[in-house]
Amino acid sequence: MDEPRDPAQAQDEIELAVEGALRPASLAEFVGQHKVRAQMQLLLEAAAMQDRPADHILLSGPPGLGKTTLAMIVAHESGRPLRLSSGPAIQHAGDLAALLSSLTPGEVLFIDEIHRMARSAEEMLYLAMEDFRIDIMVGKGAGATSIPLDLAPFTLVGATTRAGLLPNPLRDRFGFTAHLEYYEPDELEKVVERSATMLGVGVPAHARAEIARRSRGTPRIANRLLRRVRDYALVHGGADRASTGPRGGPTATQADVNAALELYDVDRIGLDRLDRAVLDALVHRFRGGPVGLSTLAVSVGEEGETIESVVEPYLVRIGFMGRTPRGRIATPDAYAHLGARHPESVLGLHDL
Repeated sequence: MDEPRDPAQAQDEIELAVEGALRPASLAEFVGQHKVRAQMQLLLEAAAMQDRPADHILLSGPPGLGKTTLAMIVAHESGRPLRLSSGPAIQHAGDLAALLSSLTPGEVLFIDEIHRMARSAEEMLYLAMEDFRIDIMVGKGAGATSIPLDLAPFTLVGATTRAGLLPNPLRDRFGFTAHLEYYEPDELEKVVERSATMLGVGVPAHARAEIARRSRGTPRIANRLLRRVRDYALVHGGADRASTGPRGGPTATQADVNAALELYDVDRIGLDRLDRAVLDALVHRFRGGPVGLSTLAVSVGEEGETIESVVEPYLVRIGFMGRTPRGRIATPDAYAHLGARHPESVLGLHDL
């Protein structure tokens, strides 16, 4: 008898399936990252004309900007199969050897968070990328023997959110390195428009702009907010709007967008509950800082890595948080957003 499924796990699987369905299948459908798209198009066309696997590709940048999608597009436009893996899953050289030796000629291997691979696996990857060969050690001690194993030519697409953690010998073996930038609001509007059509929800231009404005420059967040707006419109829209969108789906108004995002604690510039908790602690509990990352994380009940990788990049990008040798500080803009008075304003230091 099958065990009952965890509702949270089932919901996560549904979200992943929907996110996968919204991914563009070609560079022509991919919105934004114009320079990277043009560079990759040239790379893939040159490889196709010479009937060879494309050069190895390294994609870096914050989460949610399309690194996995671009890897899938490389495989699709090359007409090659795609193998998916991740750095945390490759913790021994043997793990990588088993993966590489099973690749078919021309296959595209995608390794997400490649900077988190074990060091022994990284060193094995050097030779595999350059000469399509690995050395397998058999035996131990003085009797150990190295056996070379030839690999089928392949294309490695590595993705990382922290390119600085990659060792130089590994980074230098990629034939093409691209850094993905945050999206502009007009680009995110196009993402929302395309996704809304695929989801069968009608979203007027002003409502699309509002979703884009709160999406933190990230398509993944834009699609997630769109799905929540769709759900709100479906539940609260009433019979008059329940089937007026594309494919008989609901139509979401500006009021639906505002109400849905307020319900999910996403404010007018895209800050969520955790973002505001961090800012509130920094401003009120620590008087603007400086404060250490670990102390800040404990004060809001989160892991330091979560604060550093999820919350901090956006707060620094929009000028609400600063990083100093002594710790994190809140800027005057952060005080203004929370409706608090900055100490310099109280003391009149801004007039000096």
